[in-house]
Amino acid sequence: MGNFSALIIILLLIAFYLRVDFIFYVIYVSVGIYAWGRWLMPRAQKNLKSRRRYDRQAFWGEVVPVIIELTNGGRLPVPWIQLQESVAIQLKHGKPLHQVVSLRRSETAEFEYTIIARRRGYYQLGPLRLTTGDLFGIYPEQVAFLPADHLTIYPRITPLTQLGLPSRLPFGTIASHQRLFEDPARPMGIRDFRSGDTIRQINWKASAHTRNLMVKTFQPAISLETAVLLNLHTPDYTFGNRQDIAEWAIEVAASLAAHLVNQRQSVGLITNGIDPLASQQHGFDEATGRLLRPSHAEIQANPAAFIPAAIPPRNGRPHLIKILERLARIEAEETVPFVDWAGSACSHLNWGVTILAITANGSEAVCQSLHRLVRAGFNPILIAIEPNYDFGLVRERARRLGFTAYNVHTPRDLDRWRRPYQMGVAP
Repeated sequence: MGNFSALIIILLLIAFYLRVDFIFYVIYVSVGIYAWGRWLMPRAQKNLKSRRRYDRQAFWGEVVPVIIELTNGGRLPVPWIQLQESVAIQLKHGKPLHQVVSLRRSETAEFEYTIIARRRGYYQLGPLRLTTGDLFGIYPEQVAFLPADHLTIYPRITPLTQLGLPSRLPFGTIASHQRLFEDPARPMGIRDFRSGDTIRQINWKASAHTRNLMVKTFQPAISLETAVLLNLHTPDYTFGNRQDIAEWAIEVAASLAAHLVNQRQSVGLITNGIDPLASQQHGFDEATGRLLRPSHAEIQANPAAFIPAAIPPRNGRPHLIKILERLARIEAEETVPFVDWAGSACSHLNWGVTILAITANGSEAVCQSLHRLVRAGFNPILIAIEPNYDFGLVRERARRLGFTAYNVHTPRDLDRWRRPYQMGVAP
């Protein structure tokens, strides 16, 4: 603006000195263009509306289209608008959004770019920078922003379509001596009709054959639940890269939770990892766009503040999404050792709940912790993540202490879970 004013003054002096009408005409036109731009640009920017449309959740490896919708709600056209979307390097897929367009009155334009879910996490998308100005560059450029949005990328899920476990490990029901909990899916025989029996239990074929009303009887059972107990205390992991092993533990937890929900079973999640979103001043890394974790000093000062509350066992797709969102954000950190945490973490669970304990290894201390859960009335299953070529000793130790142990340290090991079990006999 200062340079433009100086130019007008110089032109006026020249015009008065030379008395040339053309110079006066140039001054009138320049002042008119400046006044028009000064009046138009703030109104044009005020009438610009923008929004971002995309799926806010994505699975690992999925390509997500993002649509930017820009609308000129005013009665006057906007000469030019520059759009520049900030996208983290880890999410970039294809050409970034960086365009210059013009909008007529009441016109809406859409711009699309894609991102790819390469790693689980909670990411920032944007902000979108909108720059506009007049055609001659006389009036200073106006800058506005569309605030950033967020994207949740779920952990990778390995299909477990034929997960086979002994029938005594209750991924649904176990036998009970209480007739109150009869399971209609487990017929046992027939008996004479008694007052109070429901008509739906009448066996009409047997009644016709005996000429007496007969009703079906069923084996008693109690419906049980499953809780995934995920250990992300980093000092408990000693093999190779701790972060990589912990990432694999999270993938196993997500795979098991997805399988159980697909089997219409109730599943919950308990972990001693940290949720960075719990921090009141959480931020995002500019390079990766990923949610930043709190500093080690902050966590050590108050670990309980960053450990998320347990997700109680439920069934259904919405509940699975809640678990996957938690697993997307969770991070391994030095919080509470597994042997000191497992007992209290499970104290709120109902009797007989199956506990899938996903941890680094099957050390004697870990096995003793799970044995205490057995004595408390739970059904723990040890899933050790780190490779162990002597895992047969761990499996035998677990058997003596009353639970089952598995070593699942590569995707190939998950295939072993698909082998059929016959009438509760484990391999």
